[in-house]
Amino acid sequence: MEIGIIGLPGSGKTTLFKALTGAQPEVGTNKPNLAMARIEDGRLDQVAAIERSAKVTPAALRVLDAAGTSAAQVGTLRRADALIAVLDAFSLGADPSSDLVALELELLLADREHVERRLERARKEAKSGEPERKREVERLEAALAHLEGEQPLRGFPNELPAQLEPLTTKPLVVVENGPSGIDAKLEVELADLPPEEAAEFRNGPRALDEILRRLMAGLDQLTFFTAGDTEARSWTLRRGQTALDAAAEIHTDIARGFVRCEVIRWSDLVGCGSRAEAARRGLQRLEGKGYVVEDGDVLNIRFTPPR
Repeated sequence: MEIGIIGLPGSGKTTLFKALTGAQPEVGTNKPNLAMARIEDGRLDQVAAIERSAKVTPAALRVLDAAGTSAAQVGTLRRADALIAVLDAFSLGADPSSDLVALELELLLADREHVERRLERARKEAKSGEPERKREVERLEAALAHLEGEQPLRGFPNELPAQLEPLTTKPLVVVENGPSGIDAKLEVELADLPPEEAAEFRNGPRALDEILRRLMAGLDQLTFFTAGDTEARSWTLRRGQTALDAAAEIHTDIARGFVRCEVIRWSDLVGCGSRAEAARRGLQRLEGKGYVVEDGDVLNIRFTPPR
């Protein structure tokens, strides 16, 4: 998954980027900062302990920190799966609600410019008389009219042209950087401390974990696990996808050679204390390609290696 972060100047968006990824952002550039954020999951550590895994690898997502709020700068986030809007709630006179309206307007203006450019190109191509090009022009004209009415494209009633990648259709997770939300600066400082010591300064779970949970919910994602004595690892998958999709997420060769999938609920594996005991109690089952993966499944995919 890829996540974009937007925010007005002084909102703390780049500080949140540092807190999520631990990376030092580059300043003075029009390119977005890019780094990986680990999706911590306590279930993975328990599965790894049962399997005596030598290595534990949590799932991760790519995080892009937009360089600013101009149409070109937020346009660099078009390939993102979701957006985080960071609002200043610390400064004297801060007005998060107004800032959110301003950010949503910037996204809408960026989409309008993007559609205008696509429409100009499509009109030239439509002169060839190709029906598909004419249909694209009609769809783009309707989308542009929708945006000019100051309406985001998430409410557009018709099909949008393929590859348009509008910003105003993406899930938007709103984060207040302030007393009632997250203290991004504090999270950066706590990230440098051992987990046990950092927990003493918090009144509950990490605020960053709540942001990641909301992102996962907004994208309708679930987590599954693979585990063995070499490595225990968590993966993300869209809810409703199958064991074959999970295999492809791990490696395309595994998907191509898919034979069957051994499935155990993570809680059953932990409760039984071993994979063998879970199998003895009938808590491990064999599934085929079409099995719909559930959140918390531990998968052992059997496959025939390519020749």
